[in-house]
Amino acid sequence: MRKIALIAAAFTSLASLSVSATDLPGKGITVKPVQSAIAEETFQTLLVSRALEKLGYTVEKPSEVDYNVAYTTIAAGDATFTANNWKPLHDDMYDSAGGDNKFYRQGTLVQGAAQGYLIDKKTAEKYHITNLAQLKDPALAKLFDTNGDGKADLTGCTPGWGCEAVINHQINTYGLSNTVEHNQGNYSAMIADTITRFKQGKPVLYYTWTPYWVSDVLKPGRDVVWLQVPFSSLPGKQRGVDTRLPNGANYGFPVNTMHIVANKEWAKRNPAAAKLFAEMKLPVADINAQNAHMHEEGQSSEDAINAQVDGWIKAHQSTFDNWISNAQAAAR
Repeated sequence: MRKIALIAAAFTSLASLSVSATDLPGKGITVKPVQSAIAEETFQTLLVSRALEKLGYTVEKPSEVDYNVAYTTIAAGDATFTANNWKPLHDDMYDSAGGDNKFYRQGTLVQGAAQGYLIDKKTAEKYHITNLAQLKDPALAKLFDTNGDGKADLTGCTPGWGCEAVINHQINTYGLSNTVEHNQGNYSAMIADTITRFKQGKPVLYYTWTPYWVSDVLKPGRDVVWLQVPFSSLPGKQRGVDTRLPNGANYGFPVNTMHIVANKEWAKRNPAAAKLFAEMKLPVADINAQNAHMHEEGQSSEDAINAQVDGWIKAHQSTFDNWISNAQAAAR
């Protein structure tokens, strides 16, 4: 009888371990997230990390790298995932690093990510500027000259970003090389200078995207206006993509979707995480709101961003719990 009791206890213990392993399928596994140096990407990265931790994974602090490095590092298995894959903006980098053979990309994290060129509304209305190609006119371009060389100064992309290639391509294609200068560097510093110029009442010309906090400070329609382009023209893998919207407007960039991209082999070994990556969805308005909140005094620290992530989870607890439940089920 004592032997039977011991055997029964052993089976009960094994069953308990099995349930525990199923509930925490990531136990003992370390995850290495990567993102760019854009602090505003931290919110969605940490939200994914928090969900993975709920599944038992040990998640490291996100490493900040250029997008090209992010894709090659994930493809090599030296990093696990990024929550900031833009489609189609990043298609060339994605494919160059191995594409679907190296990456797991299922589901859509964010829909409706827009981007393009804007100028201040005051200058747009005074000079009737609605299209980027109008800046071929040296007199109009000079309105946006910030350094005295006679060219319009466009606040553009940090080198290595996907938008860099598009902007350079479009400046050449639209015949703007002699009148528009694509200023590149640290985007956060450049856009801060642009906002200062706007507040001083000076004309501004800049590139930006959503979700991002800039459009909460310089509001399209109130402070600034989007510029259209004369026709669709994109480089690389995006060549031939029609960027016109259903209403006929054309801002030069297709509306993007954002995805979680993970190492494909790792995802195969971790079905719970793969299911989580495919299930997670985040409204673009929520990212915009969090990004804007980051620019309030004292709200951009690591602790503050973690608190914002926790606040989002609490406000959407049933959604978050459903992600976890479905991911656990995929591991069984």
